[in-house]
Amino acid sequence: MYYDFRVEIPKIKGKIITKKKGNARYILYQYGSKYNPEKKYAVPDRAIIGKVTDDDSSMMFPNEKFETYFSDVPLPEELPEAYRSCCLRIGSYVIIKKVMQEYNLPMMLEKLLKKDCGLFLDLVSYMIVNEENAGQYYPDFAFCHPLFSEGMRIYSDSKVSRFLSSVTKEQIIGFLQAWNKARDHSQRVYLSYDSTNKNCDAGDIDIAEFGKAKDDKGVPIFNLAIAFDEANRTPLLYEEYPGSINDVSQLTFLVDKVKEYGYTKIGFILDRGYFSKENIRYIDENGYEFIIMVKGCKALVSTMVEQNQGSFETARDCSIRSYKVYGKTVSCHLFEDDTEDRYLHIYFDPYKQAAEREHLEQRIDKMKLMIEKNVGKNVQFGKSYTDLFKLTYDKEGRLLYGQERSDVITRELRLCGYFCIVTSEKMTASAALIQYKGRDISEKLFKADKSFLGSRSMRVQSEEALSAKIFVEFVALIVRNRIYNLLKETMLKMESNPNYMTVPASLRELEKIEMVRRNNGDYKLDHAVTKKQKIILGSFGLEESDIRKTAEEINTLLKNNRSLMNELPEEENDDGEE
Repeated sequence: MYYDFRVEIPKIKGKIITKKKGNARYILYQYGSKYNPEKKYAVPDRAIIGKVTDDDSSMMFPNEKFETYFSDVPLPEELPEAYRSCCLRIGSYVIIKKVMQEYNLPMMLEKLLKKDCGLFLDLVSYMIVNEENAGQYYPDFAFCHPLFSEGMRIYSDSKVSRFLSSVTKEQIIGFLQAWNKARDHSQRVYLSYDSTNKNCDAGDIDIAEFGKAKDDKGVPIFNLAIAFDEANRTPLLYEEYPGSINDVSQLTFLVDKVKEYGYTKIGFILDRGYFSKENIRYIDENGYEFIIMVKGCKALVSTMVEQNQGSFETARDCSIRSYKVYGKTVSCHLFEDDTEDRYLHIYFDPYKQAAEREHLEQRIDKMKLMIEKNVGKNVQFGKSYTDLFKLTYDKEGRLLYGQERSDVITRELRLCGYFCIVTSEKMTASAALIQYKGRDISEKLFKADKSFLGSRSMRVQSEEALSAKIFVEFVALIVRNRIYNLLKETMLKMESNPNYMTVPASLRELEKIEMVRRNNGDYKLDHAVTKKQKIILGSFGLEESDIRKTAEEINTLLKNNRSLMNELPEEENDDGEE
């Protein structure tokens, strides 16, 4: 990442090298050397520290490596007042500020981050509005938006980089404790928990390890999990852990964290990836309830499915029309030594049955074709093949033919369309499905994290910066999810479903509310609020008068800040420091 300000190219004899690549010239710094015994000479270790400016060969744009090797060179934290647009977009700022104040986020964060709280909130806004997490583009956002920083100061991307590297684990843990302490612990909370992994090939990230990636690109990954209050539709906590750790083994640590945060009436809603004997026992031991999805063809429950086939698939009292499925509940013990009564909810989806059967038939056809291609060859097939085909070999180990295991395939076809949910509490099949389907919101959270917040890649160089950026993303998810819920509640009350009531579309519409700088230097609203904008603002309990009031406050703040800057000594003004 190259910063948007200039510094003088260091003058260290024999250590600074200029290298041209394409139309750009890069500055390399030799920070050491390693002796190569084979070649019998020392090989220099170099790092790119900047890029030469086009108009002055003695100056360069530095990068993060420059700060590592030349930490004594002062870098500007703030950009000059002239670096602010004459047109400020204030609509998204107004609703984000309202949500932050509703959750008391500024006060929580100010206790932990002190003077950097404003920059943190600006990064949250930047991620939500621009759907981007690259720090070098933050100054472009700050150029044309009101800011939460003191005096609406515009910080440089080097300041953003240093800030992210300075956030400590204690500050992150402190926020999560304060955030969860503010939740209502007296109510039963169904906590939806899910995880995802992100690719990361940065060399200094210790938690990036090779594991079972959902989008395997052959690079190390790290895991990110979010616990979500389903009833109140609010993210509660998150955790990051190494990529080599699987989801099943991580759940026990979440249970411990939930207990530490003081939650007593908790029910965990989990997908099939967390189903294990150890996890269920650990949840029981801590006095919590659970709702877990299991596959209908899993050996543990497939027998129960077969025993109840034909007893509910067309029964009208078993129909769950909202999800177009049929359901039935039976009590059982999940394991041989299980002493607790569990409730297995069996569901049949006719649409799912047709899709799964076709998928199975296609898989069998592909396997059959692969077997035929390898007849006469000395080749071995995996378990997925041997489960469905009986393979015959000659004495030399050459494949003769493969025969379908008709009994196994017939059973697989019979189980198509079925899925099961296990609950520790007694409830109807309909209630269990409704509770489980509520976890779709946590899936949307991960979609928002990766798509809308630009976090498919983290763009960091250290583990501290990675943790800080995930921290910013989590707070951004809290705010964005609240925006999503308020817009959705308003849309449900409307006769039509206007396309401008989604989060991205609403933010784009609000970005059209602008303040323009007049000849006297004051910022004024450029035009009145439109009908669409009034509907969107109404979702947050705001009116046009709130926009006008905020515009006046922003103008007063910027006007006072300009006066203060004019009174500063010249050397401080140039440096951008107050």
